[in-house]
Amino acid sequence: MPIPAANPTAVVAVPVRNEAERIAACLRAIDGQVDLAPGSLGVVLYLNNCTDGTEAIVAGLLPSLSVPVRVLTEDFSGAHAGWARRRAMDAAAAWLGEGGGVILSTDADSRVPPLWVSRTLSAIAAGADAVAGRVELDEEEGKLLPASLHARARLEDLYDALITEAEARIDPDPHDPWPCHRTTIGATLAVTRDAYIAVGGMPEIPLGEDGAFIARLIAHGKRVRHAPDLCVTISARLTGRAPGGVADTIRSRCEEPDALCDARMEVFARCVRRYLWRARFRRMHDAGTLGRETAWADWLGIGPDEAARIAALPLGHAIAEAEKASPRLAYKPIGPRQLPGQIRLARLGLVPIRILTGLRRNPGRTIPAGTAAERMA
Repeated sequence: MPIPAANPTAVVAVPVRNEAERIAACLRAIDGQVDLAPGSLGVVLYLNNCTDGTEAIVAGLLPSLSVPVRVLTEDFSGAHAGWARRRAMDAAAAWLGEGGGVILSTDADSRVPPLWVSRTLSAIAAGADAVAGRVELDEEEGKLLPASLHARARLEDLYDALITEAEARIDPDPHDPWPCHRTTIGATLAVTRDAYIAVGGMPEIPLGEDGAFIARLIAHGKRVRHAPDLCVTISARLTGRAPGGVADTIRSRCEEPDALCDARMEVFARCVRRYLWRARFRRMHDAGTLGRETAWADWLGIGPDEAARIAALPLGHAIAEAEKASPRLAYKPIGPRQLPGQIRLARLGLVPIRILTGLRRNPGRTIPAGTAAERMA
């Protein structure tokens, strides 16, 4: 059995519940990381409410692993996804200690690529406080899903990539430049220990803890990189371990093919208007004029008291609160039948956007095509 590292500089936190079929592949993938200093990586497995023999499988695997693993177990009737991920990441933070380091998160039914940790650490070293990667469905499991689901996912992925490019060009984030993506999923997240502690850790909520965590980081002014070169394989099963997760989304879209797309997938003209507003809001916030000028609040339908409160917030938090408060910025997602038409409009609309925002500064740079899993994350 590997001897636990005294002071790893990166720790992978994995919440685990009844993953007897997949935990071995998950652990071997983490153990197969390359381009890392010896002894720099540790793993925390947080086994909660396991009844299928997962614990015994883990115990049998540990002697064959080169990476040190800390196994924690707990049975709790009120367990949910956010609670388990919080416990796992808290344990990783405790292992790193006051010296700091990086906490990485993945899932027990996922398989990370060999360069997952090293590329994540490179993004951190380049200035990010947190890094979000992309995901793809397990190829063999994905073959069992309906062809109609894959067809819809391809359209959603394409449209998502187009509006993400428009957003990145119209309202660029210097810490998250194009090419980037907008996937947020616990299967591939990373954050410095300092940033994790500063924002109060992973939100302990039943659903969407990963997205809420990234939103919390941005609200606190932390630098979040959505790295396109990080892609983790996740399960395409229809029966998941956490209600409201990827499995539930896949199943619901099989049952309701015309269900609305993700909230950020609005008609292209509305997307562009939102990004233009954000860019203007960002400039005013940076200039310190939000509190003196009220035209922006009047246009958004926000009252004076609420506008004053928003103007005093850090930028990321201010944008989120303004969008939440404004009736004009309520999200109006499209349905799958609208995707082909909006894709055509987006392709046309991006031509002048690329010209006006300096296409020549990024010659030949493109983001990899999105995946079905990202639309379900």
